[in-house]
Amino acid sequence: MTDQEIIERINKSLAEEFELDMPEMVPEAIFKDDLDLDSLDAVDMVIVLEQEFEIKIKKDEAFKSIRTLGDLHTFILNKKNQGS
Repeated sequence: MTDQEIIERINKSLAEEFELDMPEMVPEAIFKDDLDLDSLDAVDMVIVLEQEFEIKIKKDEAFKSIRTLGDLHTFILNKKNQGS
């Protein structure tokens, strides 16, 4: 799977889970300000992404610093490239 395919899967998964419009799914979108997602949504986001990509996220300290969709893309790509 290419990096672009992974990014598209992230966007699609989050758009479906949180009823977001695909045009909103841009790398610079800030979760809280632009996508109206809060800390409770972050818990759901972890579950969705762990299931979608078969990776472990919740104990990864780096996840706490994610603020934008682009940050999330980079985080997931790094996890997939590490084989985690």
